[in-house]
Amino acid sequence: MARILIIDDEAMILDLLVKILEREGYETVTASGGKDGIKIHRENPADLIITDLIMAEKDGLETIMELRRDFQDVKIIAMSGGGKIDSKTYLQIAKTMGAIEIITKPFDLRELLRTVQELLE
Repeated sequence: MARILIIDDEAMILDLLVKILEREGYETVTASGGKDGIKIHRENPADLIITDLIMAEKDGLETIMELRRDFQDVKIIAMSGGGKIDSKTYLQIAKTMGAIEIITKPFDLRELLRTVQELLE
């Protein structure tokens, strides 16, 4: 069973992703920010990481850069609904920093599940 780490500072998004992914048979673990997410991954690496980009403590871009530096082969999906600039710009930057796939919030559940499945095959 694949283990997925979900990093997001919105509890509602974490709960939704956990329900969706666990219903599909994945094991999930959550973190409410980049700092905690990196700590969790160091202690017990996940097969896939899904991270939001706009977070207060340590944003997703910093998180992706640190994960990519320390775990070159980690599979990362970045997601964003935007912030001071539009989500497409943030997501393109995340892809440049090392995210394998990008998803815009609000996301289509089928698209998310298809992306997760493709990365874990």
